[in-house]
Amino acid sequence: MSLINSPQPFVFDPFRLVGRSLPAKALFVLAGTLVLVIASRIAVPMVPVPITMQTFAVTMVGALYGWRLGALTVLAWLGEAALGAPVLAGGAGSIAAFAGPTAGYLFSFPVIAALVGWLAERGWTGRRILASFSAHLIANLLCLALGWAWLAGLIGAEKAFWAGVGPFILGAALKSGLAAAVLAAVASRKRATAE
Repeated sequence: MSLINSPQPFVFDPFRLVGRSLPAKALFVLAGTLVLVIASRIAVPMVPVPITMQTFAVTMVGALYGWRLGALTVLAWLGEAALGAPVLAGGAGSIAAFAGPTAGYLFSFPVIAALVGWLAERGWTGRRILASFSAHLIANLLCLALGWAWLAGLIGAEKAFWAGVGPFILGAALKSGLAAAVLAAVASRKRATAE
C-alpha cells in the first residue's frame, strides 16, 4: 500500500480549528470564555474553595481547542477576571482573586488546559475513553496539587489538604469521567458525519 492511498489517521478537531482564520479563532476564544463563565456559576458551596464545573470546562476547552488555543482561552478568561469582570466562581472577579486562597487553582487553569490539549493532540481523547479519562484526571489532580501548594502557604499543609484537596478528589474523578464520555460522543458523531 502506498502512502498516497493509505487512510488518514483520525484527528480529533471537532471545530476544525486548525484551518480557521485568526478572526474565527478569536470568536472561539470569546465563546470559550463564555462557557467558562457559565461553568463557574454551576457550584456547590464549600469553604474555602467551592466545587464548580470550572475544571470540567477548563479541561474540555483544552481537549476541544488544542493546547495553544485552549490555554489562550483560559488566559483570556482569567484576564477578564483580573480586570474585575465577575467571571469566576460565585461571581468573583478582581485582581485580589489572584492573591487569595483560590489563587493556586486559578494559576493552574491555563496549565491544565494546555496539558489536556497537548494529550488530546496525541490521541488521549475521543473514542479512547480510558486515555481521555486519564488525561482529565491527571489534569484535575495537578490542579488540586497546585491549589494545595498555594493554600498550604496560607494555612498550613495538612489543613490545606483537608480544605482544598480531600473533598474534591471524588469530584475530580466524576468530572473526568463525564469529560471522557462527552468527548467520546463528540468523536463518534464526528466520525459518523465524516463517513
